[in-house]
Amino acid sequence: MKSPVYALALVTLTAAGTAAVILPAATAQSNAAAVPAAAPSPSMVSGLPDFTRLVERVGPAVVNIEAVTGGTAAAQPQQQQLPDEMPEFFRRFFGPGSPFPGMPQDPGGRRGMSMGTGFLISADGYVLTNHHVVAGADELKVKLSDRREFTAELVGGDEQSDVALLKIKAGGSLPYLRAGNSAALKPGQWAVAIGSPFGLDQSVTAGIISAVGRSNPYANQRYVPFIQTDVAINRGNSGGPLLNTAGEVVGINSQIFSNSGGYMGVSFAIPIDVAMNVADQLKTTGQVKRGQIGVQVQQITADGARGLGLPDTLGALVADVVPDGPASKAGLERGDVIREIDGVRVTQSSDLPPIVGAKAPGSRATLKVWRDGRSRDVTVTLGELDEGVASVRPAQGSAQPAKSSNPLGLVGQELSAAQRRQLELPAGDGVAIARVEGLAARAAGIQPGDVVLSVGRKGVGSPADLDRELAAVRPGQTVMLLVRNRSGGTQFIAVTPRAAAQ
Repeated sequence: MKSPVYALALVTLTAAGTAAVILPAATAQSNAAAVPAAAPSPSMVSGLPDFTRLVERVGPAVVNIEAVTGGTAAAQPQQQQLPDEMPEFFRRFFGPGSPFPGMPQDPGGRRGMSMGTGFLISADGYVLTNHHVVAGADELKVKLSDRREFTAELVGGDEQSDVALLKIKAGGSLPYLRAGNSAALKPGQWAVAIGSPFGLDQSVTAGIISAVGRSNPYANQRYVPFIQTDVAINRGNSGGPLLNTAGEVVGINSQIFSNSGGYMGVSFAIPIDVAMNVADQLKTTGQVKRGQIGVQVQQITADGARGLGLPDTLGALVADVVPDGPASKAGLERGDVIREIDGVRVTQSSDLPPIVGAKAPGSRATLKVWRDGRSRDVTVTLGELDEGVASVRPAQGSAQPAKSSNPLGLVGQELSAAQRRQLELPAGDGVAIARVEGLAARAAGIQPGDVVLSVGRKGVGSPADLDRELAAVRPGQTVMLLVRNRSGGTQFIAVTPRAAAQ
């Protein structure tokens, strides 16, 4: 038996950073005869950047922030405590001395201290940082890169965007950062962060933009299209600048995605255009106002697109319309799909709140809406966002009908007058689900206690209405049910029965 012959290949890096494979002579000659020579592809990356000049120029505008809270350590606000069973999620971080579990306290135990980062945005001393860095603080200290310290005034903060504006009186002209165009960012571009991780002032980290327009499902920040990067961010980096290679600030470092409590390669920043909009409003009026159109939207699934007759899954599906709200007055209906707003494409439902929220109440917006198989334009005058609207919880029904009379196996029952008042539903609107006998409906997530408001665009107000509208559903046909669930949310659910009676 002949022994197998192995060919060794050495892989080296050339000066240009490309890989060069060196084969044994005999192998190289045989390969040259078998494979025609090809022109080398041009390099798409022209070497690694040197950030020293950038840091030297912008570093003096980055500041350290110390937030001091009075009272005993035991009296620290409970909302600052992180639960031990926290899952993998977006985390916000302070620096050494914060009242979070495992972080050191003031030796006297009388004052809670947290540390973060900020940056100057004007020569007269305005500083941007995160709202969560300064929230609840009794005293704010700002330390410049030249070691000078100042007591800062909190001009205002906005919890929704997690942006706060401070002011210091330093006298003279201070260095400040220029705002870049965060809307022009693209994945793959270089990004630099400067901050105070773990209290280490003026620490520089670099990476790339990983993604833009990210939504945050773990915090109440629906109006921030986050910038995702792989720039190392840790405790104390919060509120620091994210910079492009021109030295312009394009974001405020705010959160990381972690199950360890430290950096794991995924960091998030608030776009600077969002932050500057908030800062301008805080400076001018002391508060932030956002536009709203008065709809509840949801993501479109592949089944949902088939049920709605859509060519794709792009857009935001309108699950509910606030009565007498801007959308209602403009003629929007449940089941409409918002595909664009003022020419900006809405790819997914989470795209809509930041676009609308950035517009001023009272302004007009043109929506491109898909309805009944065709696109139409709807003009809506935006109202002012009211975050104080409470959700309504549906109630369980009492009577238990004996059997389903529709192909989806949904057993409906009448809503009582008390239930309608609780759900804010008029007479003749909605059917309570007593039981779910169909496998397809159960797999889609419909549960007893849910309330079906419509089948497709056809409203239902009684079990007989529900059975009648579902009677024509055939196996393999996707039907869209508008459901108000037990937690108070309203959404369309796509159900595709696999057999004539399930």
